[in-house]
Amino acid sequence: MRVFVTGAAGFIGRALTQELIQHGHSVLGLSRSEKNAEILRKLGAESHHGDLEDVESLRSGARAADAVIHLGFIHDFSKFEQSLVVDRQAIQAMGEELVGKPFIIVSGTMAYPPGALSTEDTEPLRDGTLAARNLSSDLLFKLSKEIGVLGAVVRLAPTVHGKEDQGFMVMIGDLSKKAGGSYYVDDGSNQWPAVHRLDAAALLRLAIEKKPAPGGVTYNGVAENVLTKDFMTTIGKKLNVPVEGKPQADVNQALGFFGHLLGHHNPTSSEKTQKTLGWTPTQIGLIADLEQNYFLQLRDPGFYLLLKSRTFYPKLQQSLV
Repeated sequence: MRVFVTGAAGFIGRALTQELIQHGHSVLGLSRSEKNAEILRKLGAESHHGDLEDVESLRSGARAADAVIHLGFIHDFSKFEQSLVVDRQAIQAMGEELVGKPFIIVSGTMAYPPGALSTEDTEPLRDGTLAARNLSSDLLFKLSKEIGVLGAVVRLAPTVHGKEDQGFMVMIGDLSKKAGGSYYVDDGSNQWPAVHRLDAAALLRLAIEKKPAPGGVTYNGVAENVLTKDFMTTIGKKLNVPVEGKPQADVNQALGFFGHLLGHHNPTSSEKTQKTLGWTPTQIGLIADLEQNYFLQLRDPGFYLLLKSRTFYPKLQQSLV
């Protein structure tokens, strides 16, 4: 198949591009810059100039493809609501060109209610900031039912890890180093889903190869559920800082809104996904990956001081209190 991929030059997108090509597909990757276009060409993909706000470029990319995997998202948390609007406009534009074709979008397991084990059949949250991206999922299912798009939502773990990761684990590590301790909430028994980016890429490939059922389907991209105490302990040892369980308020004080996230209990099953798609995670787990491949150097502190600030994206912080 010829697959149009948004976010193809990103952390997950690069792995997905390689995965698709290695399995005989061709990739048309959305690219807004020559730098990203060159990244895609080196991976063996074709570049399609445009961006997520360029509806016509999205339409033409989808029209030229046999399937679409939509990974792109504008990660400007100061304009999060506008980013969500852009996301839905992009889904609508591409979806209208994909009648009878696979259309895969990604969301996250944090969209499930915290507490009990969530499965692919669990109703996602409907209130609060963590539920906001469910409107994109709703739109895809609407397109699936009304015009025959073969839609699937892949709810990825909040940590997609692997070499070159610049996401949550790196950020929380940098903040912990600056705070002088690696802190988890209370006894650290809350569970945090994780998946290696190569396993996530394999799941996304399988989702287009085994075309989603009419009306839309949900898959969970989770390889394991890790105790927050375990990964914060590993981070603390790697950074040579004390490891300690603290009340939620104290962790919030030290780590800002990342502290709120650490208190989230998000156990998630992917059993149904694995059976349906024949997907078996095979890559290194989160703890071993942290031990072997993370925190070789710390990054510039400026961005993380902003993240720690109580003024950073207050709506998100308030929704997690």
